[in-house]
Amino acid sequence: MVSGLTLFSGFGLGTLLMPAFAIFFPVEVAVAMTAVVHLANNIFKFVLLGKYADKKVILRFGVAAIPAAFVGAGLLLGLTRLEPLATYELAGKELQVTPVNFVIAILMIIFAVMELGSVFTRLSISQKWLPIGGVVSGFFGGVSGHQGAVRSAFLIRCGLSKESFIATGVVISCMVDVTRLGIYLLGYSERFAAVRIEENYSLLAAAVGAAFIGAFVGNRLVKKVTLRAVRIIVAITLLVIAVGLGMGII
Repeated sequence: MVSGLTLFSGFGLGTLLMPAFAIFFPVEVAVAMTAVVHLANNIFKFVLLGKYADKKVILRFGVAAIPAAFVGAGLLLGLTRLEPLATYELAGKELQVTPVNFVIAILMIIFAVMELGSVFTRLSISQKWLPIGGVVSGFFGGVSGHQGAVRSAFLIRCGLSKESFIATGVVISCMVDVTRLGIYLLGYSERFAAVRIEENYSLLAAAVGAAFIGAFVGNRLVKKVTLRAVRIIVAITLLVIAVGLGMGII
């Protein structure tokens, strides 16, 4: 369902899938699970379009994104180890506002609002700032997985064809995903065991399969079909989930 929504809402797979996982798993585990699906989906896209990737842009943008993703993923790990910001009662239940949930919630709200307002699609940044774009995109990719919209704003001025634009973004995204997944797996081994992630491999496999279908269908379409009403509904849903995360309800 989430993969299908990416075709009609204009939001990226990671932007939609991470909140869905966060409803059922701790947010840091949700980010890591989303990274797995995101990487698998990008590998599939690479098979379809990888030959069109621009090596020069990858070197200028992607190489800078790797250490930034490392730092971002490390920050996420650090946030999980901090004490709760606040504890309160709601409907007779004790809730905690944790630093990691609060930060991810804020990022979800910021990126959802900016993508809804098409802020990133209107941005067009000079090629001389590509390494800076790699740092920004890689960092937020490492923290929460929000990398695609920022990356597109920097790549749009590179004079790439449609196929090259997509393929180059896919390669860079894979570089960030591999980096952050390595950090997540090292730091979250105990968290994965605690939530018994092995019992949900079927869910992860289903998400990967659906993402493949979405990538294949999207590749066959000449233009992405974006329905404004669906986009607004999805954005509102993301904001509601973000508020729930930030307040400790989810």
